[in-house]
Amino acid sequence: MVSDRLSSLDVAFLYMEENTTPMHVGGVAIFDPPTGGFDYGRLVELVSERIAQVPRYRQKIRRVPGSLAAPVWVDDSAFDLGFHIRRSALPKPGTDGQLRELVGRLMSRRLDQGRPLWEMYLVEGLSGGRIAVISKTHHAMVDGNAAVDLAQVILDLGPNPRETPPNIWRPKPEPNAFELVAGAVTQLIQRPTEIADTVRVAMLDARSTVTKVAGALGGILAAARTAARPAPESPLNVPIGEQRRYGMAKAELDDFKAVRKAHSGTINDVVLATVAGALRSWLMTRGEPVGTKSVVRAMVPVSVRGDVNRDGQGNHVASYLVDLPVGEPNAVVRLHQVSYAMRAHKEAGQSVGAEALIHLGGFAPPTLHALGAKAASGLSRRLFNIVVTNVPGPQFPLYAAGAKMLEVYPVVPLARGQAISIGLTSYNGGVYFGLNADRDAMPDVDVLAGLIEESLQELVESIS
Repeated sequence: MVSDRLSSLDVAFLYMEENTTPMHVGGVAIFDPPTGGFDYGRLVELVSERIAQVPRYRQKIRRVPGSLAAPVWVDDSAFDLGFHIRRSALPKPGTDGQLRELVGRLMSRRLDQGRPLWEMYLVEGLSGGRIAVISKTHHAMVDGNAAVDLAQVILDLGPNPRETPPNIWRPKPEPNAFELVAGAVTQLIQRPTEIADTVRVAMLDARSTVTKVAGALGGILAAARTAARPAPESPLNVPIGEQRRYGMAKAELDDFKAVRKAHSGTINDVVLATVAGALRSWLMTRGEPVGTKSVVRAMVPVSVRGDVNRDGQGNHVASYLVDLPVGEPNAVVRLHQVSYAMRAHKEAGQSVGAEALIHLGGFAPPTLHALGAKAASGLSRRLFNIVVTNVPGPQFPLYAAGAKMLEVYPVVPLARGQAISIGLTSYNGGVYFGLNADRDAMPDVDVLAGLIEESLQELVESIS
């Protein structure tokens, strides 16, 4: 029997993927090479030494014939490290703008679902002798509580790499079609309600399916009530294509701390107020109408640790829908309004939760995963205008084979109808914003990135 089956939310991310909505997360890390240099061969060697710490990175997905059960993870007997680690170089002068253009192009391409779902690129030729490592990993690979990203395990606390045990790997034989079906049938026998669900779901369309489940589960019912209040009309919500642009902004963590200390609230409140100010200015540069009551609804995911779903796995993400007050001209008032909204959400327990729309996978068959995930993706345009993720990182330097990591920027995937997503990571005293955007809808992504830095400065000046 096949036991290493994808969890509910992982399956949802798999089925949600389309040409215009690749479901990989990514990162852009910029390094200062050590005296001895850092080349492609050294990166391959480093990953080869550490990959045993993340066994999933040598596994691929096999779907069950007839979709009788969720797909399973199996060892890739033809695993080729050279396929997954690639090399690129920027032409002179190797500017940050050229790096952003490369990131946009690389993130536009879907991962090959017939292989382990990750890629890593070494980028040489950055100005100042710097190098960059760009990583792409499918959501299904890293969204669990216990999951670790490969980009994490190649990093060390100091310039001297830690010792790792010898890596001896022998792939387990892949299950054949009969074994996949037998495992699925065994699971259906153990959970007989899935058989009836499978038949019933096959007769329903996505919308009625989600509605039925929403009526049965409290968390999803809350999400349905939220969906009944459509997000404001916005140029942030348009049909999107397959190509991406990427923007970067950076700031000092001490600035966020100083603003929080002066005006109370949380650092995340300051982040959201900063984004609100940037979006206000960006809308005005486009000539969009911005009234005193104008808002942009943001979905703000928050990881929930220490809990598991009915599959015994992680993937729990609570999310808040926050109306950012882009119509408010005063930066401090915007911050207070954001703090009040976030506090009210938390006190009322009004988190929507990514799992609220997809937690139905805890008891539903894979067909419902596909329908529910596609419906959730289709509804996202009504639920919110933009995603803003904030992930705190270590406040000390990290190294890869002696190369010091200077900056690290996240790449958050776009949902259907979402022109841009904003992710940020704090690291070693800095805060690094990554703006993943549709290429046609956001030709001015660099303008928005610059406005983020200006918006924070406006808040800093309010306390000086």
